[in-house]
Amino acid sequence: MSGTAIFEKLGILDKADSFEEIGPADLSAEKPEVVSAIYEADQPAPRPVQTLAAREALLEGYRAVRALTEKLVEPLTPEDQMLQSMDDASPAKWHRAHTTWFFETFLLQPHQPAYCVFDEHFNYLFNSYYEAVGERHPRPERGILSRPTADTVTQYRRYVDAAMEELIARIDEAALGQIAPLLALGLAHEQQHQELILTDIKHAFWRNPVSLAYQPAQGFARDMPPPLDFVSFAGGIVEIGHDGHGFAFDNEGPRHRVLLNPYRIASRPISCGEYLLFMEDGGYSQPELWLSDGWAMVQREGWHAPLYWSRDAKRDGAWQIFTLNGKRSLDPAEPVCHVSFFEAAAFAAWAGKRLPTEAEWEHAAQSGRCEFRGGFLDRAHPHPRPAGAPPGRLQMFGEVWEWTRSGYEPYPGFRPAAGAIGEYNGKFMCSQIVLRGGSCVTPPGHVRASYRNFFPPAARWQFSGIRLAEDA
Repeated sequence: MSGTAIFEKLGILDKADSFEEIGPADLSAEKPEVVSAIYEADQPAPRPVQTLAAREALLEGYRAVRALTEKLVEPLTPEDQMLQSMDDASPAKWHRAHTTWFFETFLLQPHQPAYCVFDEHFNYLFNSYYEAVGERHPRPERGILSRPTADTVTQYRRYVDAAMEELIARIDEAALGQIAPLLALGLAHEQQHQELILTDIKHAFWRNPVSLAYQPAQGFARDMPPPLDFVSFAGGIVEIGHDGHGFAFDNEGPRHRVLLNPYRIASRPISCGEYLLFMEDGGYSQPELWLSDGWAMVQREGWHAPLYWSRDAKRDGAWQIFTLNGKRSLDPAEPVCHVSFFEAAAFAAWAGKRLPTEAEWEHAAQSGRCEFRGGFLDRAHPHPRPAGAPPGRLQMFGEVWEWTRSGYEPYPGFRPAAGAIGEYNGKFMCSQIVLRGGSCVTPPGHVRASYRNFFPPAARWQFSGIRLAEDA
């Protein structure tokens, strides 16, 4: 059962919305009552959890999310789990421990009076960036933590899981209704780190001079995607942002009205074959196509292709890509990914189009023309597949996160919460770009139309791609 179904069954969600990831920020709180206060401000007060079946469903959902994390690291050795290939990434072992620290810190310690922490040093080692929680180990140095070992982290997870299951099973009904929103937050937080486990280990394996693979190689088809079509919208005054029903992060609201001019948006993301045309036409050598900061990155970093693309000397210099299934030849049909916002904007300029605003993207995604979804997390094949939407219809979700032309700014009326929970979104609303839609390594059921992911414009290690738009 999905986390959404569990909380809907508990009566906390009003309809089948789903959990969301909020981008590179972690989710946490200074005090549990702060989280409850936020939910109470936007929703009716949490209702008591009154049935044994609902309590069992809550346990089932907790177990499912926690088990998926462990499934994702099964292919990794203890040495793999220590790798940190750049400052922006974290070791898989750290992700496993940090998500466990969330439950220990914000659920067990405040709500389980007899609970004893597993290790008093873990609050320093596995806090991510919450100033209100205390000092923490520097992020760029997470890869030097040989201790605790991966086995110790496994023991830590089992210890906390046992305590969490006891908490959910034994806490009184009214109190369980109060902590359920924070539990939902913790599960969504862990889903976020499940995606990061894969993007971070992919970058680490790519840096190894020996060709590595997270999973065995998979076959792929070379069928071309449907022709790129543009779907028209009349615009006007429309509403965007979360509608208030069910779970949402604060950056998704308040729901508000925006004025959209008539626009047209592409039916699917740009494919590798289409991006290759941009490259072959000298796209990386034409400064007039690039934003100033983007052109500076091209010059400084020597960009000439998306991240993980390289030439295969054994095949006359044909393009190949590195995937979580190892290196293989380029499939021109699949969506291009691991491009920065700068590359997406340059491609759009070359194509005579532009990137959609996030309001346009959300408006289109909520329309009746968005009938097709791409793929989400598939552990055997964690890589984008060719789009399948026919002309005139939109495929807006899955496969690749899509850069928009919108900076990550607060919506009108947005106010961050007091305490540590206010850190997880509000303080990042500067120098970031919004992405939409979810990717091939986003857990299923994790995204919705109002969700706002965000990364710096030069970021490339996420599964980020391109959708075009134009004025109508």
